[in-house]
Amino acid sequence: MQFYKYQGTGNDFVIIDDRARQFDETDQAHIAHLCHRRFGIGADGLMLLREREGYDFEMVYFNADGRPSSMCGNGGRCLVAFARFLGVIQDQAHFLAVDGPHDARVEPNGTVRLRMIDVAAPQETEVGEEGDVFLHTGSPHHVHFLDPTEHPNLAEFNVFAAGHDIRYDQAYDPAGTNVNFVEVPADPALPWPVRTYERGVEDETFSCGTGVTAVALAASQRGAVSPVRLRTPGGELEVSFEQRPDGGFTNVWLSGPAVQVFSGEME
Repeated sequence: MQFYKYQGTGNDFVIIDDRARQFDETDQAHIAHLCHRRFGIGADGLMLLREREGYDFEMVYFNADGRPSSMCGNGGRCLVAFARFLGVIQDQAHFLAVDGPHDARVEPNGTVRLRMIDVAAPQETEVGEEGDVFLHTGSPHHVHFLDPTEHPNLAEFNVFAAGHDIRYDQAYDPAGTNVNFVEVPADPALPWPVRTYERGVEDETFSCGTGVTAVALAASQRGAVSPVRLRTPGGELEVSFEQRPDGGFTNVWLSGPAVQVFSGEME
């Protein structure tokens, strides 16, 4: 079976053209093995591209632990780039993911723009510290803005320890949540530094598309204006949006690179 490796700002994925429906999606141990960075190909998740009536294709996504996952923004952008590589689409796509239909565009410079679902207003949460909020951008996300007097440098913050504690807090049982840590820039027009602990990977990832989307929307309460630039350890992404009268968000677009790294065959 042919596989392809893609990455979007360091968020990496094993992708398989499964239009022939040959891949056994019930074998979670096999999926986890393929994503393992020592014994497999290595990835934050695995995606299947499948045919779906009424859509250009369907996105089926699994976390690195082999379990079916909620929406993955960078994964969706990479799958759009893969569909273009296969000739399934040209420059525009209308596809189905676990959280519903999505539209996407591939720009001439290779940037992939993905329309996300509409998002409710940020909710205050008692988990973490004062000012922390929760948003569901296709996946659940806890957003924590660092106090500059206590943690002036996000690069030195212990994302794994703090993220692990919040991800497994009983308030988020049983499914848990992803956790984003944000350094507030001196000027909200500058890129907002973000680091993310992802459930299913159970570690920090280089980038998270639904995560930076949640951060951008939450940052709108702190002076950020659409489009918001966000800097992850794997690169820069951009999120544009319109705010509704009820405080929620619509016309939300996630933009950034999506690159094929290599391809190969597996038994």
